Amino acid sequence: MDFQKHIQKAEEALRRRNYDFAIELYRQLIELDPNLGDARGGLRRALLQRQSAAKKKSGMFGKLKGAGPLAVAKGFYKANKFDAAAKALETYLGANPDNEEGTLLLGESLEAAGHRDSALAVYEFLAELAPSRGDGWRQAGILRLRNGDTAEAMRCLEKALEADPRDREAQKARKDLAAEVALEGGGLDSVAHSREKMVDAGGYKAQERRKRMHRSESELEADLERLEGIYADDPRNPDLMVEMAGVLEELKDMDGALAMYRRALSYRKESPEIASKVEALGIKSKKKALAKAGKEGDQDLADRLEAELGVLERMRLEGELERSPGAQAVRLDLGRLLFAQNDLDGALAHLQKVVPDPRLGTQARFYLAQCFHKKGLTDLARQAFEAALPKSLGQDGQEMDGRSCEILYHLGLIAEESGDAIQAKSHYARIYAVDIAYRDVAQKIENL
Repeated sequence: MDFQKHIQKAEEALRRRNYDFAIELYRQLIELDPNLGDARGGLRRALLQRQSAAKKKSGMFGKLKGAGPLAVAKGFYKANKFDAAAKALETYLGANPDNEEGTLLLGESLEAAGHRDSALAVYEFLAELAPSRGDGWRQAGILRLRNGDTAEAMRCLEKALEADPRDREAQKARKDLAAEVALEGGGLDSVAHSREKMVDAGGYKAQERRKRMHRSESELEADLERLEGIYADDPRNPDLMVEMAGVLEELKDMDGALAMYRRALSYRKESPEIASKVEALGIKSKKKALAKAGKEGDQDLADRLEAELGVLERMRLEGELERSPGAQAVRLDLGRLLFAQNDLDGALAHLQKVVPDPRLGTQARFYLAQCFHKKGLTDLARQAFEAALPKSLGQDGQEMDGRSCEILYHLGLIAEESGDAIQAKSHYARIYAVDIAYRDVAQKIENL
């Protein structure tokens, strides 16, 4: 599906003040791809503009509506059902688009669910909506830093510290940024002036245009032709290479973009931004080849590509973590990947560091428990699984989700392995009560 075409259509509807149509289009796109940042940010703007137009027309500001979905969203968030929390928050913010608390929680839910592009769009919207509060700026800056966009990260973090000079998270992120820039031989001043340097190179203005508008294929091709003309006279300009790679990306020429980013990296070997791009596009290219091999039924090639993809993904996450040691979501992703690759000790080392995190700790405990179980450390596995199980499960009408069923199933297995048939049956029965078809619980209960 051509997302850009539909985003352009939504933006045109918004310019014409056809708010309902624009909102509907944005919502459809988000349903198809929850991580579509352009659609998520566009929806925020469309809802706010519709509210503003309604206020002018009626002359009334009204009260907050639909508090129920907000309470539901908070419940989902506490239960680590982050996608469900995001959907409930979208329902709430549909009627209350200027609510700061709901907007922040939406960004946090999307980030925890792994939808970082969407989370960044929401944080940046919050920063525009409430510039005097620092959390929107701070979270946007942290994500920008994780993406290797040092100039924008610095701008956001400085805004956060202007709003709240005592914000420790923003202070730490700014220190991480300073350390990252120092590795490249520069300092914060060099980051502060990076935009001006890019303007001199002819790159920054074009990059900013790409952020703020969605160009047609013919416009992109014309821009690429212009850049190629400049490149012919200046073939060793890495800023120009990066700009050309960005246009090739938008044109969906991933191989061409990857080749150009690699060329740029050969001139700037210590650039985390370009290295990150090379890693990300390398993974995309490998995934595309894997999908093709699967479609053609070439299992040997698919197996080899899958193994190569695992290595690339591990290198990408390790690189991100090296650049941003405090990025707990990245550390969790790396721990999960190492678990899947059966590097249990490597996974444990990272997951144990994530457990204290209030947002990600429960997920970390779940994988930590599986590592212990695989290593045969049943007592530690049991303790970790029990800690990962929601304490309120089965109370106040709380439903059993897939994660809870998985935890109870593992607790049942551990009880069986320990010879405690009664306890094993008790765990399996809790799953059986809500999902008779879950794995082989029906057979296990019969056997026990």
